Amino acid sequence: MSNEQRSLEIAILVCPDYAPVDVIAFHAALGSMPGVNLHLVWKDLDEFSGFAGFPTSATTTFADCPADLDALLIGATPPELMEDPDTLAFLADRGSRAKWVAGVCEGSLVLGAAGLLRGYRATTNYHFYGLLGRFGATVVETSKVVEDRNRITAGPPATGCFEIAERLIQDFFGTEAARRMELNAEYAPHPLFGVGTPELAGPELTRDALAETHAWTEAVSPIARRAADRLEVSDPV
Repeated sequence: MSNEQRSLEIAILVCPDYAPVDVIAFHAALGSMPGVNLHLVWKDLDEFSGFAGFPTSATTTFADCPADLDALLIGATPPELMEDPDTLAFLADRGSRAKWVAGVCEGSLVLGAAGLLRGYRATTNYHFYGLLGRFGATVVETSKVVEDRNRITAGPPATGCFEIAERLIQDFFGTEAARRMELNAEYAPHPLFGVGTPELAGPELTRDALAETHAWTEAVSPIARRAADRLEVSDPV
């Protein structure tokens, strides 16, 4: 570990109705490394349900979260979080000092709402490419992880959070440690149907998927636009 043997402080933001799939592989990978303090962070420590009823309790409140983090990660959350002043203040404060700031899926929009992606290349889930640029980010439309200085983002939930974890393990512990993690996790995806991006799925299936998730994207869009307007970004990218 390249931090003079001090513990690494890593925070994952969780909240009611957050998407566990966006953070679990990240938590498992980093949590298996030596000298890592993992914090599931929220306003309080009461139990709540994540998406699809996944039971969760935070381990650390906003107030008690370490001031200087080695990594801060957020996955998809209810869109209302983009207008929640306590959450945005926490993200802006810790994110301004964190060694790494990471977003998975719609979590990138929340980072944007906290002012943490302005001037950075970033990506998000394909449903929200059209919104991310409103926060001053340079949007990269890809299913791969996008790294720009200390900002690292991914669109695909399950694979993206693990790949971000691998990159951070490489940075904190070295390339060989990251290679061993990939092997021990048997991370070699072979998708059953091979339709995991709009390009692979083709226009008809993509159109059906967008229609099926229309209520979700329609709920996110106006909130994201209001959040972006408050940042007063003059030229969306």
